[in-house]
Amino acid sequence: MKNKLIIHILVIINFFLIITSCHPKEEFDKNSLLKFSTDSIFIDTSFTTVTTITRVINIYNYSSMPILIDKVYLANGSNSMFRFNIDGEPGPVVEDIEIMAQDSLFLFLNATIDPNDANTPFIVEDSILFIVNGKTQKIKLTALGQNAYFHTPDHPPTQYLPAYSLVSGVWNNDKPHVIYGIAVVDEDCTLVIPAGTKVYMHKDAMLWVYKGGSLKIYGEPNNRVLITSDRLDPYYRNQAGMWDRIWLSALSKDNEIHWAIIQNGNVGIHVDTVANNNPTLKISNTIIRNMAAASLFAQGAKIEAVNCLFSNAKYYSALLSIGGEYIFKNCTFANYWNTSVRTTSLLALNNYYKDINGNTQVRPISIYLGNCIVYGDKEEEILIDKFPASNDFYLTAENSILKTKYNLGNYNFVNCKFNVDPKFRNTSMEDFKLQANSPAIDNGKTDIIWGVDFDLSGGPRIINGTVDMGAYELN
Repeated sequence: MKNKLIIHILVIINFFLIITSCHPKEEFDKNSLLKFSTDSIFIDTSFTTVTTITRVINIYNYSSMPILIDKVYLANGSNSMFRFNIDGEPGPVVEDIEIMAQDSLFLFLNATIDPNDANTPFIVEDSILFIVNGKTQKIKLTALGQNAYFHTPDHPPTQYLPAYSLVSGVWNNDKPHVIYGIAVVDEDCTLVIPAGTKVYMHKDAMLWVYKGGSLKIYGEPNNRVLITSDRLDPYYRNQAGMWDRIWLSALSKDNEIHWAIIQNGNVGIHVDTVANNNPTLKISNTIIRNMAAASLFAQGAKIEAVNCLFSNAKYYSALLSIGGEYIFKNCTFANYWNTSVRTTSLLALNNYYKDINGNTQVRPISIYLGNCIVYGDKEEEILIDKFPASNDFYLTAENSILKTKYNLGNYNFVNCKFNVDPKFRNTSMEDFKLQANSPAIDNGKTDIIWGVDFDLSGGPRIINGTVDMGAYELN
């Protein structure tokens, strides 16, 4: 009985094997071709030696039968700067790929561009070729490469720092500079960034000026210094929080920033405690915008600012904390952050902190706003966080527009306009120049800005003996 059962099972298995072997293989469509989500790919400016973003291409089979892709390959073969992966198989050559009826596949594409001698962006081209039913289909590939100076961590970590690089001297401006990790201006060193320099910060990157060090940024009206994220593809190009900050640490000295644009980080400039009787920072004709925390963050610092725009940030356009001395002339503080809900006033002033023992430490604070605009889309745009028992809190404003409902009798305000719309040109586009009917026009005080030739746009600052409030003159 047992042997008969085994024979019976073997007969059944053999029967199914015969049926399976005789079953005809599924046939492929011999005439149809593929459809693609795009017939060309352009990868915007990418730095040489750095892998670009990955682009995705959809490959469709609209036929009612499967299609066999005989071959997919890069026209430049192993010499190509592009790389692809299709259906889990990496290039530069992939063969015999089946795509089922009414189905699709993904092709993933990126590039690593080799450096050359060019200082300006250059084009790299190739194609992905598909051999289907004896015919060739292709997707054109183009990438824009850019050589750069790379500053990568080459010093081991310390007790206080992760691995870092040292930067100093005068940077060349013929190619961009790309910072990875922490770039440190060391003690008794100076970093000079000349006009026309472009500095691109990688994720979490920081430019840190150590005690005794100095940062000098010398842009010009028609040749500004740009400091921004190294993510240049359209989706990330205008996103905040793509790098960390410029940190002028405690006891750094004689820092200057002129004619610069600083954008898309967590904190634009973090200015720490003053080192001497000179300002920690002199800053003029500079735009700091689109920050995930604050455009300007100061802690017991001494800052002199002229013709600057401190604009959109998730929390503060300017946070001036634990005391300090701050002079702002013809500056615009504007915040119309729309990426998320902003719950803070755009300008925050504070004169105390808690030490490590939990004790309150009070530091005097002095703030002067001359010909300034402080305005945004919140009902209250000035936060005064004053330690109740302290009298060392001095706020003075002249000929300025302020959006606030504070009891103004406690502070010194001269010829100021309160809660009056300054009529910026286009807040949704971050254009904070003035409209022709702005109440800021001709209502500044010329003595405040005397000796300053330009406004933030590079035009004349004083016209026919009058001056406007804010960073921009209506020209």
